[in-house]
Amino acid sequence: MDKKSALATARRVLDIEAGAVSALKRRLDGNFSRAVELILSTTGKVVVSGMGKSGIICQKIASTLASTGTPAFFLHPAEGVHGDLGMIMKNDILLAVSNSGETEELIKVMPLVKRMGVRTIAMTGRMDSTLARNGDAVLDVGVKEEACTLGLAPTASTTACLAMGDALAIALLEAREFKAEDFANLHPAGSLGRKLMRVGELMHKGVSMPRVSVNASMKEAVIEMTAKRMGLTGVFRGGRIVGVITDGDLRRAIEQGGGVLEKKVVDVMTRSPKTISVDSLAEAALKQMEEHSITSLFVHDDGGEVAGVVHMHDLVKAGVI
Repeated sequence: MDKKSALATARRVLDIEAGAVSALKRRLDGNFSRAVELILSTTGKVVVSGMGKSGIICQKIASTLASTGTPAFFLHPAEGVHGDLGMIMKNDILLAVSNSGETEELIKVMPLVKRMGVRTIAMTGRMDSTLARNGDAVLDVGVKEEACTLGLAPTASTTACLAMGDALAIALLEAREFKAEDFANLHPAGSLGRKLMRVGELMHKGVSMPRVSVNASMKEAVIEMTAKRMGLTGVFRGGRIVGVITDGDLRRAIEQGGGVLEKKVVDVMTRSPKTISVDSLAEAALKQMEEHSITSLFVHDDGGEVAGVVHMHDLVKAGVI
């Protein structure tokens, strides 16, 4: 195969698979809404099950559900009929995936879970199949053709299943009002977890936070800035921050002349400094710093009291950037 033929094949495959996913929209009906309602009403987990390539897709669907607020796990149907059905509880929901709707191992599971009172969502390419007839809700993921020129390897059909699983997961995410903070709690590791760290985990607090009184002199402010080595200090009236003095403020004051160190901090400080909540995500802090071209944010608690300060360098060290 020459380069031109390879590119033509790739474009054909992508066209077929894109068409298969697009066609799913026309088949969405009350069954999809019923599937969402079934899952939202259960107090148990979603058990996702399928064989072969469908089984691999099921593992991804289960993972996506679990990471977006819907407890789920994958059950291999062959292992299920050999003892692993004990993983399923009566309050669970079975999401059974089979393109043909006649996968032997999966069909064997159906009467067993029905006797347990478990409700079933069938995801299949054949609405007249055994699996479809036994589903409490049936999601049609049928495709016109596979991208495989032999018509044998599951390609467009598995892509359609994957897309429908994503649609189900995101519909549930929105129905549960699942937030970025909730997502962060489920993704503590890796680069994603670092971006979703809370500001409170990275901030400097207590004696390490640079601060001076509103009545302090600029000499005191410079000493505090030098000691804390963050390039700024907050100016406080009691527990409330009323201003901030940065290296930039200090340089501008020196350029104006007039004995900077004898001045009061209120004569030099930038009023109404930018702050962020202690529960905000580190990524939100980074975005705010970039929007305002600043390198630090003072961090406030739920009561509005300043709890600490976070610097751009803290985000760098944590791997947020």
